[in-house]
Amino acid sequence: MSEVTQMPSHLDATVLDNAAWHALSGPHAAFAEGDGLARRYHPDVAPFVAVRTWDDPRVWASLSDLVGPGAQIGLSGDIPEFPDGWQELWRGEGVQLVETGSLHPVPDAEAVLLGEGDVPEMLALVERNKPGPFLPRTHELGRYVGIRRDGRLVAMAGERLRLPGWTEISAVSTDDAYRRQGFASRLVLDVAFHIQQRGDRALMHAAATNVTAIAAYERLGFARRRLTTFAGVQLP
Repeated sequence: MSEVTQMPSHLDATVLDNAAWHALSGPHAAFAEGDGLARRYHPDVAPFVAVRTWDDPRVWASLSDLVGPGAQIGLSGDIPEFPDGWQELWRGEGVQLVETGSLHPVPDAEAVLLGEGDVPEMLALVERNKPGPFLPRTHELGRYVGIRRDGRLVAMAGERLRLPGWTEISAVSTDDAYRRQGFASRLVLDVAFHIQQRGDRALMHAAATNVTAIAAYERLGFARRRLTTFAGVQLP
């Protein structure tokens, strides 16, 4: 996979190699539970569990203390062989994309801010589209916006992981009846605009098998940076 050549020179791109950890130990520390080796978001906020490094053998004990015996969690990165008693449940690959100079964000006049009162509609839209994990408090992580038709939420997107210099665009969803009208692209560009306004740069994640979404993000001006391994595991 080719490297991005238009990366802003003043940004530290190495934090993207362990994005969840740098979010949980940085801008999203207020949402974090854990210690200096393993952290997670509050279970109502996001399902992500992250480790500082897999090179420290104590990380497995920290993970066990954090989530408890028998828990099922998702991990990402260059995951080593699991210790005895840890059962791998599934494994897959994702693609990390970052903005390039070809991205031209613009605010959208129809984009409305979404908050606590919109959570039931947001959860329902995500359930129908399945863009990735979205929980009752995920909207607290950043700015979420949507487009309504006849009062009904028909498209949404927002900010999820936030780490030094970078913010992830996530939960990109459009109701089936309103697809192919450009709503998702408009909202991604709106979210990216406000990310840039505060001095950050935008990144996105997609399942490696979701070639349609990846191609759409590339047309907007994102480029693939790296493949990431995701795995589900059950603790002893």
